[in-house]
Amino acid sequence: MSTAEDIIVHLENVTKEYRGVPAVRNVSFDLRRGEIHALLGENGAGKSTLTKIIAGVVERTAGVMIHRGKEVSYGSPNAALDAGIAMVFQETSLVPSMTVAQNLYLGTEAFLNRLRGIYISAQQFLQSLNFPVDPTAMVETLGAAKKQMVEIARAVHHNAEVIIFDEPTATLTPEEKRHFFALVRRLKARGVSIVFISHALEEALMTADRITILRDGELVASGDTSEFDREKIIAAMVGRTLTGELYKKRDASTIRKAGKKVLSVQDLSMSNVVRNNSFSVFEGQITGVFGLIGSGRTETFKVISGIYKRDFKRGGSVELDDKPVRYYVPREAVRDGIVYVTEDRKSEGFFETMSIAENVFGGLLSAGREKSKVISMREMHDLAAEWTSKLNIRAINDNARVVELSGGNQQKVVIGKGLVQEPRIVIFDEPTRGVDVGAIAEIHQIINELADRGLAVVVISSYLPEIMNLSDRILVCRQGRIVEEFSPAESTEAKIMYAAVH
Repeated sequence: MSTAEDIIVHLENVTKEYRGVPAVRNVSFDLRRGEIHALLGENGAGKSTLTKIIAGVVERTAGVMIHRGKEVSYGSPNAALDAGIAMVFQETSLVPSMTVAQNLYLGTEAFLNRLRGIYISAQQFLQSLNFPVDPTAMVETLGAAKKQMVEIARAVHHNAEVIIFDEPTATLTPEEKRHFFALVRRLKARGVSIVFISHALEEALMTADRITILRDGELVASGDTSEFDREKIIAAMVGRTLTGELYKKRDASTIRKAGKKVLSVQDLSMSNVVRNNSFSVFEGQITGVFGLIGSGRTETFKVISGIYKRDFKRGGSVELDDKPVRYYVPREAVRDGIVYVTEDRKSEGFFETMSIAENVFGGLLSAGREKSKVISMREMHDLAAEWTSKLNIRAINDNARVVELSGGNQQKVVIGKGLVQEPRIVIFDEPTRGVDVGAIAEIHQIINELADRGLAVVVISSYLPEIMNLSDRILVCRQGRIVEEFSPAESTEAKIMYAAVH
């Protein structure tokens, strides 16, 4: 039983409304000193909103926040940080045009300092956290995983007594996750209070001291981790069990037979990232592509989609319906029916300050199928309403800006932008990264329906249970090329991982 002295942050009946619609409603929440507290819920449940209230990012509409025994209202993240509360955002808030070291010390740098000294200090600090990041690198050149490491390092560097992590492991490899959770335990040992939002329920069950679950903006369950298991968490999150729907092992009778070969890749090469890669994709099937970060899986399909260019000499060949193609821009691939749904939705997937309707209609315009020179607002909103309904996008209306949506609903907008282009081949890159279990089931259903309609579907994923559940055939990528093919009914996770590593 905790006492008032144990509680460092207390929220009482907190409500936050956007345009009169509550994102969180009458939520009470306690964070104890030196504990790891997991905050769980579906996308749109209010997790990020609640933690942003604590971190001073958004102002509450009603309710009370008490920090260190005093009622407070932090009007900005800087005010909260000065009071000892730091937040590591799911979408990084780094300055792209500055180096890692400059971002790390931004706001705390001395009046006079030497850049060399900052780099040496940053190198030592990053090494102490087991983060393999070059302090002299420009942030804009980093991948998503290393950007996340810099965000985490910056929060730790501020010596905050409360650190909030919003989906901290979504872009990390298993080894990087191990280092991250070791860091979290060290912070706890120092008395730091940790709140972390995660859609990986196993992480919460293994790491957290306590778990709080939100649903539709309201608190539905809270208690010690020992009181929960996976089934109980899912039932509280979505109001029903989903274990039977997600990640079940395929048997031979459920595997779709290959239709016509629509895509043939031979000896595809791009610099040292993609090396003599060869494979085929068939209609009416889901081709799963598994590989670790750096295996060249994403780069391969970005070359096919016209986002990257393959080597001019000895770059191999790509054939669509037995005809050679070479795309220099994505529009050319979209015109031929190839759509790539990106893994980085914020940077590459949507226009965040535009509405759902504008984003979805933008997908139609980019396909070049809208011939009219005058944009019909009615047509735009009718199209958006159709896809909002099809994909179950939860928003106030289709005029809502995409930046205001939860991660899962943003992902559905990105999918809608691609599907409105009427593709023949759809490439999903990490389609459920940073998405809750309810939205995962919905996205999996969309992917399966596309294959059932006869489309050729490719799913790139680093999560083996997802690959095993969705795929009709599994390709394993290592060191820039496909090295093995498996049937999901006959393979095991151990065999697939062995092929990806050895």
